[in-house]
Amino acid sequence: MSGAAFSTAADGDLKSDEVARQVYAVRLGISGDWATVSQVHGANVVEVDRPGNAGEADALFTTRRRLPVAVFTADCFAVALIGPDGIGMAHAGWRGATKGVVAALRSEMQEAGVSPERAYIGPGIQSCCFEVGPEVLSRFEGYTSTTTWGTTSVDIKAAVRDQLAGLDVDVSDACTRCGSGHFSYRRDATTERMAGVAWLE
Repeated sequence: MSGAAFSTAADGDLKSDEVARQVYAVRLGISGDWATVSQVHGANVVEVDRPGNAGEADALFTTRRRLPVAVFTADCFAVALIGPDGIGMAHAGWRGATKGVVAALRSEMQEAGVSPERAYIGPGIQSCCFEVGPEVLSRFEGYTSTTTWGTTSVDIKAAVRDQLAGLDVDVSDACTRCGSGHFSYRRDATTERMAGVAWLE
């Protein structure tokens, strides 16, 4: 059975705090040795077969059983793709979304013979709080929205979801900025990060 999970602030800084990561992994019943990447807000995808940092990328996938793969977020969206023979995770902020990081992960998995059937979009900054200027707005044609205080925003989550057409998609509606219980870079300029982690049993 494959799975995916998205941590909250109560779980601690899973990017930097190794003890917190191990505690969280035990709670999920998975290994605490995760495959990760150095996130650069791009669309590069890597296939991994061992724990540790696999270099600069914003998405990773594996066909190795019991190897958790993870990305770290504090307003960006963690997106899990789950198939019967492989799993992947993408880190999708506005830059990654416009570069098609989720679509790139899906494509790379399919080229490797892994066919995602289900996707999970974790908590992230929602259109209620993602105020943007014209330089960002111009990259999200069709996804314009409005913040709760009346300024222009974009709906990153909707843009990401559209890269998952044809899959069974489970979406979190939690906003990391105005909701409770999540780290938010835009709200607090925090260096702490939550994790989106997926695994193949």
